[in-house]
Amino acid sequence: MKKISPYLYILPALIIVIAFRFIPILFSFIISFYEWTVTGPKGFIGLANYERLLYDSSFWQSMLNTFYLVLYVVPATIIFSLIFANLLNGIERLKSFFRSLYFIPVVTSLVAVSIVWKLMLNQQNGVINFLIGQLGIEGLAWLTESRGIVDLFLSNFGFNFTSVVVFFSNLTGMAEKTVYLILGGPSLALFSIIMMSIWKSLGYNTIIYLAGLQNIPQGYYEAAEIDGASKFKQFLKITLPLISPTTFYVLMMTTITTFQVFSQIYLMTGPPIGGPEGTTSVIVYYIFKKGYDELNMSYASAVALVLFMIILTLTLLQKKLEKKVHY
Repeated sequence: MKKISPYLYILPALIIVIAFRFIPILFSFIISFYEWTVTGPKGFIGLANYERLLYDSSFWQSMLNTFYLVLYVVPATIIFSLIFANLLNGIERLKSFFRSLYFIPVVTSLVAVSIVWKLMLNQQNGVINFLIGQLGIEGLAWLTESRGIVDLFLSNFGFNFTSVVVFFSNLTGMAEKTVYLILGGPSLALFSIIMMSIWKSLGYNTIIYLAGLQNIPQGYYEAAEIDGASKFKQFLKITLPLISPTTFYVLMMTTITTFQVFSQIYLMTGPPIGGPEGTTSVIVYYIFKKGYDELNMSYASAVALVLFMIILTLTLLQKKLEKKVHY
């Protein structure tokens, strides 16, 4: 009895994990080899769903949008969280107030936050366009503009981005639309989602970093000051190495959660295709559209398995970074 009693304690949690994690993943893997709708299976089709993925331009556009999201959100979140955590760590008075202030976006409903940001980014009467209008800058179509931010930026200087797209299209043999999606950067609509996502996750990661900073013994900094090390040198040689476990955790968790972004896409740019010309359709939104709008459960499962493998691969690669982590 003593040998099995420890397992009885973890049994309730294990049942939940198996029922709501392992079985759905296994079931999703199985139905990806079938033609399966909400009414049930219609026959075994083997790898047909996965072969279809290779030629599905909407899938690849959603994948590119997702990678743009991760590429911008993850580094920006880490950098800004660390900066704000250092600022909070140096505050002596009202520290609890500022911690709460930073953390409010985290505990606020994502639905409510998305609707507020949608109102703020409204082209006609949004507060953001009003503020930039006071600076003499023309308002932007934040959530309806399909042009890439690189294209928009260069066009302000009279640069013809179309000529670059045509040149690389002829050079690589790729379609001009594909070349534009890659070189033009994320659309302004997707960039709006990126800004909102960074703001939403900033408070949580700031508090995590703050906890890491407060675990560093002050003796290291005192010794460094005696040796004449500047604040910047102390940050590079003491702070960064000693908060590397925190950075590793933030990197892994932010990457995983960013790959799974859905609610703000649906609420801010939403149906039917995911933003202007599909430029905000990330992979989870694409799975939702295929599974629940088009009722093609088998194809949606195939896409979900691809996403699962991407996240698993990135997580394993990030685990290799543990060798550089100072515990």
